[in-house]
Amino acid sequence: MSVKTLVAAIALGGSVMAQASPSLTIYNGNFAVVRDQIELALNKGSNRVQYQDITQQLEPDSVVLRSRDGKVQIRILEQNYLANAVNESLLLHYFEGKTIDFEVFRDQKPVVIPGRIVRSGFNAGDGATPIIEMEGKTRFGLPGTPLFPALKDDTLLKPTLQWQLDASQSGKTPLELAYITGGLGWKADYNIVASEKNDKVRLNGWVTFTNSAGKDFTDATVKLMAGDVNKVQEPVPAYKARAMVMMAEAAPAVTEKDFDEFHLYTLQNKVNLLNGETKQVEFVSASDVTASKIYVYDGAAGHPFQPFYVRDYRHDPNYGTQSNSKVWVMREFRNSKDNQLGIPLPKGRVRFYQQDSDQQLEFIGENNIDHTPTDETVRLYTGNAFDVVGQRERTDFQTNTSENRIKESFRITVKNRKKESVTVRVVEHLTRWQQWTLDKASMESTKKDASTIEFNVPLKANEEKVVSYTVHYSW
Repeated sequence: MSVKTLVAAIALGGSVMAQASPSLTIYNGNFAVVRDQIELALNKGSNRVQYQDITQQLEPDSVVLRSRDGKVQIRILEQNYLANAVNESLLLHYFEGKTIDFEVFRDQKPVVIPGRIVRSGFNAGDGATPIIEMEGKTRFGLPGTPLFPALKDDTLLKPTLQWQLDASQSGKTPLELAYITGGLGWKADYNIVASEKNDKVRLNGWVTFTNSAGKDFTDATVKLMAGDVNKVQEPVPAYKARAMVMMAEAAPAVTEKDFDEFHLYTLQNKVNLLNGETKQVEFVSASDVTASKIYVYDGAAGHPFQPFYVRDYRHDPNYGTQSNSKVWVMREFRNSKDNQLGIPLPKGRVRFYQQDSDQQLEFIGENNIDHTPTDETVRLYTGNAFDVVGQRERTDFQTNTSENRIKESFRITVKNRKKESVTVRVVEHLTRWQQWTLDKASMESTKKDASTIEFNVPLKANEEKVVSYTVHYSW
């Protein structure tokens, strides 16, 4: 048995635990379920066991310890979570009121001088400093490096789980330990490489793991749970992690399946995930994905997907007069098998690159996607067009309160200064009232929902067109 295993898992009274490779299910919300398979040589009746190979952000009330084969029945009589691992502050607390040696420097030489610990400062609130009596004087703060007596064999070196177990019979008992921990998280990142010539793109999806849980995981079986799992958020202590290391590994295969209302992704190869490490593995790769470029002009909105709040705008003459000139550039693709995809895509950031005429990649924008089921359409805003602009102006506004009517007219101009043809979707929001009819529209529109219409405006190179319409509201 390895030294690590002996330190990690000790059954007081002569029994020892053997540990198998861990299994992790990591969730989007920076937490995970850790499962360790352990084997314990139990005596019939009462056994006192402690286990140290746990994370620093373990949630004690989430711990489950159970038999794997059911041959030996165990009952947990008592469970303790011992979190106060030994450190300088804790040892000062243990020796409070006693005299120990301190190593101080005088004339640039180390000297050992005894001092009495009046107050350790442990758990005394923020800003509490130790108080030490030395050479007949009282001082705040440590005068030097404290020199403590040697540690005892039972000193707690790291957070520990301790159980009092009752076993139905003696023998080796395979057990599963499971608990929830903070400090483990994952997210999806997508890179899309587009071409100047057509709408075909290459899409690569990466899983990025982070481990700040205070424990290394070696040869771990890893599953990823995608979805909005409800979890009560409680404050957790901040722990100092090692310097972050970014790694990209050879891409193991990833399988996906439905699990309750979520999606579970399983990495086929085992993973080493060290504390303080960030690691990436590829989970989706697809070529020849059709991702159409779309130009959208929403002259009444300040930014993409700006909500239009429902309220009574009937008699506000200024509503609807705002205008911007920006035409948004969007990429749209369908997450389907016939579009070379067709697996549920976890939420994450999508970065777009495009090849220039020299086949060099240039960054052209990024955005986030939410969890996207199969056969749904993804539409992402990547930036504003440079050579396609718009202008929106209201040309008429009449209100008739006696007849409960409003008449309003708009003129929208879109200009294409590019060297190639484009089509611009002109979006208009008819939100002054729920009942409306359209009149005198210069071109055909599509009703998208109860308060939104769209005009598809094809523009040749260096061409501009005008869209005009009148809307009648009544209540």
